[in-house]
Amino acid sequence: MPDWLLDTFLVLAVLIVLGMYISWRASRLDRLHVRVESARAALDAVLVRRAAVALEMAASRLLDPATSLVLATAAHEARTADNERREFAESDLSRALRAVVEQPGFRGALSSDHAHGDGLALLAELEEAAQKVSFARRFYNDAVAAIRSARRKLLSRVLPLAGRAPLPEFFEIDDVPPKT
Repeated sequence: MPDWLLDTFLVLAVLIVLGMYISWRASRLDRLHVRVESARAALDAVLVRRAAVALEMAASRLLDPATSLVLATAAHEARTADNERREFAESDLSRALRAVVEQPGFRGALSSDHAHGDGLALLAELEEAAQKVSFARRFYNDAVAAIRSARRKLLSRVLPLAGRAPLPEFFEIDDVPPKT
């Protein structure tokens, strides 16, 4: 076998392996982007659910009028905020929920006879929604960190492996659930 044929075969083999590696990296970036989009959809869903439960609690007549108004306003702002104000509105809702739930005598007022147990069920639903927000935000931010790390690699910077997909941003809110 002539030397030039062996050299050509080696160059082709290296190019094929390099092409497969580049294809694998591009597929990985695509899967990471899909993961971020799915995590964002899940985060949005639990944020909407938390706001809905907060609105339900505000409308339940279990709270005094001023507390109901504060909670309803924060929940409404969180549901209607645009992308630019969303983090601030969600953080405000977290603080409003903590202020309502952690006020002295709150649990006792919910478990009184006139609440008929609905208040405690609503509180349990609110606690569950707040926990889900915390988990979903953490999962989303982990996915964003993974894709940012992958896009910082040399090959991803040199070749446009991510296509035109924008670099996702972290979602930073105050999501500490209320203490009950």
